[in-house]
Amino acid sequence: MKPVAASWSFPPRGVPVRTPMHPGRLLARTCLAPLGLSQSEAARVLGLSRRRLHELVHGQRAMSPDTAIRCARYFHIDAGFWLAHQAAWDSFHAWKRLCSGSASPSVSH
Repeated sequence: MKPVAASWSFPPRGVPVRTPMHPGRLLARTCLAPLGLSQSEAARVLGLSRRRLHELVHGQRAMSPDTAIRCARYFHIDAGFWLAHQAAWDSFHAWKRLCSGSASPSVSH
């Protein structure tokens, strides 16, 4: 049986239609800014290097499970929340790469 061609005009179920906010930017806006925490202070209380937190906040680094757990413990926001935002970010950008032709879609048999 011949595989049915996928429609590339809209994302598949589970992939955001619009660009989601990077979890690091979300962290800065919803946790650091309201508490008046600088990146240096936040890095210290989370047990992260300043560079690691800076890269996360600026969208240059992914929210790892380790960082999500640290954020959950300090800010009392479920680690799954942070990881779900990272998954949304990753799937949206993977979709954009596929649509732009920079990655080939594969079909599982």
